[in-house]
Amino acid sequence: MKKALMAASALALTMSVANAEPVEIELWHAMGGALGEATNAVAEQFNASQDAYNLTPIYKGNYEETLTATIAAFRAGEHPNIVQVFDAGAATIIGAEGAVIPAQDLIEQAGIEFRDDYIPGVANFYADADGKMVGMPFNSSTPILYYNVEALEEAGVEPPTTWEEFEQIAPALKEAGYVPMAQSHLPWIFTENFMSRHNLQFATNANGYEGAEGTELLVNVEPLKMHFTKVKEWIDAGLFGYYGTGWGDNQAPFENGEVAMWLGSSGSFGGLRQSTDFDFSATFLPYWKAVTEEPYHTFIGGAALFAMSGHPDEENEAAAAFFEFLSSADPQVFWHKETGYVPITAEAYETAKEQGYYDEVPQAEVGIQQLQGRAGEWNNGYRMGFYVQIRDVMNREYGRIFSGEATVDEAFEIIEEEGNRLLERFAQTQSG
Repeated sequence: MKKALMAASALALTMSVANAEPVEIELWHAMGGALGEATNAVAEQFNASQDAYNLTPIYKGNYEETLTATIAAFRAGEHPNIVQVFDAGAATIIGAEGAVIPAQDLIEQAGIEFRDDYIPGVANFYADADGKMVGMPFNSSTPILYYNVEALEEAGVEPPTTWEEFEQIAPALKEAGYVPMAQSHLPWIFTENFMSRHNLQFATNANGYEGAEGTELLVNVEPLKMHFTKVKEWIDAGLFGYYGTGWGDNQAPFENGEVAMWLGSSGSFGGLRQSTDFDFSATFLPYWKAVTEEPYHTFIGGAALFAMSGHPDEENEAAAAFFEFLSSADPQVFWHKETGYVPITAEAYETAKEQGYYDEVPQAEVGIQQLQGRAGEWNNGYRMGFYVQIRDVMNREYGRIFSGEATVDEAFEIIEEEGNRLLERFAQTQSG
C-alpha cells in the first residue's frame, strides 16, 4: 500500500509538472518588416526548443519609440522582461538606476555558465568598465565599404584600403561617370568609428565607460577635423556624394548605380542582395595611414537586449534561458544569414564557415573580420547619455560644413560645446 501511494504521488507530481503552464515573458523590440519576421522566427525557435518558457515578441515602433515606451512603462511598473535598445540609447537604459539586470549576472544567477567566446568588437560595446556584459548583443553590425564591381573595373581601379588610396582612385571613378563614394551615417561612421579605427580617445572617463560625471567629448581634435576638411574638399570636387542625413538617402544612389562605393552597415548586406541588380562586393572601412600605420578594429552599431529588473525569479530565469539560446550557434547562424547582422560568438562564426557560407558570399564575412581586428585602448566603443541629441548636433554641424555655412573649426567647437552641455545635463539626472 505504501509503495502504491508513493507511486501515485510521483505520478501526480509528474502530471502536474507536465501540465504546468509555461512561464510567459515579453520582448519589446524595434524590428519592423523583414527584420521583424526574423525576430519572430527566433522567438518561435526558442519556444519550440523547450516547454518551460514562452517568449512573446512585441513590436513597439522604431528605436526611439521603443526606448520611450519602455521608460514610461518602467515608471508605471508595467515594463517588459526584455527590451531592445539601440547603441546611442544604451547609456540611458544602463544609467536608469535599478532598471536593468546585467546580462552576465542574469545568466550566472540562473545557474548557466557565461560564454567566453563573444567577439570582442561586439561584446565590449555593451559591457561596463570592468568588462561585465550588461546588454546581450542582438542585431550587431559595423560600418564597411561596399563597391560596385563593374564600376571599379570600368575605371580600372581597386577598392581603397586607405583614404590616401581613395584620393588616388576617385578621379578615375568620376571620369568613368560615377560619384566615387557616399556614406550613410556621419556620426557613426565618420566620427565614432573614425575614432575607433584610428584608436583615438572619443571622450574623457574612458569614453564614458567610467561614469557620466565629468565625461566630455574629445572630438575637436586635428585628425578628425582633417578628415572633415578632406570630405568637404571631395564634395566640392565631385568626388564624394552627400545626400542628407537619412540612411536611405545615401544608400539609394549606390543601389541605383550612380555611386560606385558606399560606406554602410554590414547589416545592410542582406537588403542589398535584394535591391541591387549589379555585382557588388565589400571590404574594410578605410583609414588614414597618416594617422596610424595599421588600423584598429571598429565597434558595433545596431542594438542589444536588456533584461529589466522588477520581475519574479522564474521570469528572470526564462529571460536567462532565452539569452543562452540566442547566443548558441544555430540561432546565431540563422539570424546572421537571414538578416546580414554579424554573429556574436566565435562558435557561431566558425559554424557559418564550416557550412561554407563565406565561400558562397564572402562579403558577409567582412564585418566579422573587421570586428576581430587590432585592439587598442580606445576602440571598444563609448557610453554617453543624451547621445541621440548629440548625434543630432553633429549631423546639423556637418551639414553646415558641407554647405559652406561654417568652417570645420567653428563646427567642431559647437559640437563640443553643445555636446558637453548635454553630457553635463545627463550626469545631473544620474546624481539627482
